[in-house]
Amino acid sequence: MPVVLTAPTELERPETDLVTSPDTPWVTLVWNDPVNLMSYVTYVFRTHFGYSEAKAEALMMDVHSKGRAVVSSGTRESMERDVEAMHGYGLWATLQKDE
Repeated sequence: MPVVLTAPTELERPETDLVTSPDTPWVTLVWNDPVNLMSYVTYVFRTHFGYSEAKAEALMMDVHSKGRAVVSSGTRESMERDVEAMHGYGLWATLQKDE
């Protein structure tokens, strides 16, 4: 039986008023606490995020002096992972939409 080839047909796409936008950036915040040493917080930032010593110390000083620091930004899912990791290190961390 011969094979009959037909021209592809154009699919009809429904019109929509929905506008899709990329996921709003989220941030991970690390908060000051009375338990962890500044040197330990610096160590965590260097170990987990791979920050240089200078960057890790600057973020640690923000945590210490301002009460919090934004340590990472990205999708909600990746920030949830970072918050969970910070909790695993014993740091107080939360996430929020980037302002």
